[in-house]
Amino acid sequence: MSDPRESSSGESGPGESGRGESGRGESGRGMSGVQEPDKVVILDRDGTIVIDRGYLDDPRGLEFGPQAAEGLHWLHSQGYRLVVITNQSGIGRGYFTIERLEAMNARLTAMVEESGARLAGIYYCPHAPEAACDCRKPAQGLLRRAAAELGFDPAAAVVIGDKESDIEFGRRAGATTILIAAEAPPAGSGARADFVAPNLMAAARVAASACARRAGPR
Repeated sequence: MSDPRESSSGESGPGESGRGESGRGESGRGMSGVQEPDKVVILDRDGTIVIDRGYLDDPRGLEFGPQAAEGLHWLHSQGYRLVVITNQSGIGRGYFTIERLEAMNARLTAMVEESGARLAGIYYCPHAPEAACDCRKPAQGLLRRAAAELGFDPAAAVVIGDKESDIEFGRRAGATTILIAAEAPPAGSGARADFVAPNLMAAARVAASACARRAGPR
């Protein structure tokens, strides 16, 4: 079984550890010089950042979803580190290669930078569901790896996604979860998100509000 893969805005190859703009374990300091808690948002890719086009393997087909570019820019401007964790079973199913996915990742990184934001890393599971790996969401393998490499507490992160597996992924980590959906799913339909937002810009503001409440008064 192949290892879960990671890529970043750097030039590291498949499976190598890259670094985004934020270094390992860094936290910002406010104007008062008081150390601020690290702020990390874990994002799904398809249906959250970009329009979900199934097993897309052409970088030219990547297109931001409604208000996604604005949401990424706003989160970055507020000091959040942005990490993409995505299931890409098209590789395991034989629909496209890792090289094609790496080209997609490079295009996504460029799109995010053009929006005025930056990704700290892109982590992906290449396996088909039947592989029973520990990196396909909602399993925690990729989150543990991202946390170790980038230096953050998964339970203090915010997880944003459009699928039940994304929400279950966040809940297993003890993170705050936000579902991208037009409305909340009916009761009993699966893992319940802490919040529901119609797009990534709305989710960004919800994430900031949730983090502020969690941090409490200073």
